[in-house]
Amino acid sequence: MKKSEILTSVINQFFVFDDENGNRDDYSIDEFISYLNANNSRKELEIRKISGDNDAWIQKEYRNSITDISILLVLMYRYAKGYIKKALSESYLHTADEFSFLITLMTYESLRKNELVTKQVMEKTSGTEVINRLIKRGMIVETADKNDKRSKRVAITQAGRDEISSIIPVMSKVSEIIVGNLADEEINSLAYLLKKLDHYHNDIYLGKKYLPLTDIWSETVH
Repeated sequence: MKKSEILTSVINQFFVFDDENGNRDDYSIDEFISYLNANNSRKELEIRKISGDNDAWIQKEYRNSITDISILLVLMYRYAKGYIKKALSESYLHTADEFSFLITLMTYESLRKNELVTKQVMEKTSGTEVINRLIKRGMIVETADKNDKRSKRVAITQAGRDEISSIIPVMSKVSEIIVGNLADEEINSLAYLLKKLDHYHNDIYLGKKYLPLTDIWSETVH
C-alpha cells in the first residue's frame, strides 16, 4: 500500500472513530491507537470453547463480546496465579498478594494498614491476614500512627526489601510469559485499556462498593 493510501485510510478510520464516540472535541492518541488495533487485527479470534455441545441457549441469551471479556479476565487471572505460584516456590513469600503488598510498600516510607489494603483492592479481613503473615515473617514492621492513635502504620523491613530484590528477576519472567504471543503494539494497547478499566472500577470500589449490584449497574452503565 502506498503512503498516500495509508494516510487516506487512517483519516477515514478517524472519521468513523469520531462518529462512534459522539464527535467529541478532543481525544487522546492512545484512544485512537486502541481503536485502530481493535478494528485492524490480523485475524479474527474466537474464545476457546469451554462449554459443551448443548450451549445454544447460553450463546443466544448470554454470550457476546462483553461477557467474553469477563470470562477471559477470570481465566487470565488463573493462568497468572499458576505462574506466580511457581515463581514463589522457593521464596519466603507464598502468594501473589504477599508479593503485591511488599512491592507496594517498597515505594512508600510507610502506609496505614487500611491504606495498604485499599490500594490492593481487598476486603479488610483478607488484607489484614496478609499483613499479619508478613509481620510474623519479619518482612514488614508495624508502628503506631503519630497522628491517629486508632491507626497502625506498616513499613517494609530490610528483610522484605532483600526478598523483593531476589524475586524480581523471576517475577519479570512471569510477566513475559503472561503477555505471551502479543506483539509490542498489542501489549501497549492492552496495558492502556486495562489501566483505563482500573481507573473506572477503582472509582466504583472506593465510592460505591457497598451498593447493591443493581444500583452500581444503574449508576455506572446507564
